[in-house]
Amino acid sequence: MTAFILNITFECLDPLSLGRFWADLTGYTVDPEANGDRVRLTKPDDRGVRHLLFVRVDAPRTDTRIHVDLAAREPGAEIERLVDAGATLVDSRQADGLPAWRGTPEKRWVVLRDPEGNEFCLG
Repeated sequence: MTAFILNITFECLDPLSLGRFWADLTGYTVDPEANGDRVRLTKPDDRGVRHLLFVRVDAPRTDTRIHVDLAAREPGAEIERLVDAGATLVDSRQADGLPAWRGTPEKRWVVLRDPEGNEFCLG
């Protein structure tokens, strides 16, 4: 038997707020037992990681040891939606206002941060 990813865990200052942000971003549902110290999100279908877990810590982290890679059918539109929802684009924008992509034409992505500074990629 092999291991599998059960949760991706975010240490954060405000688990409920950050959990709601990620629920909106991914379509995952907030566990009804969510509280101020621990919030678990559950995937909406058979794709992807089973749960995202948000746990309270007393101080902000100074680095990110793990991040999430997301995929979208229309990445440009999704980037704008995420920025409108509170994400910050880490990568610079081009003169035309579009994100400056990383990678190659076959596999490209941008780096964003959630409202508490956790980086994630979207391609």
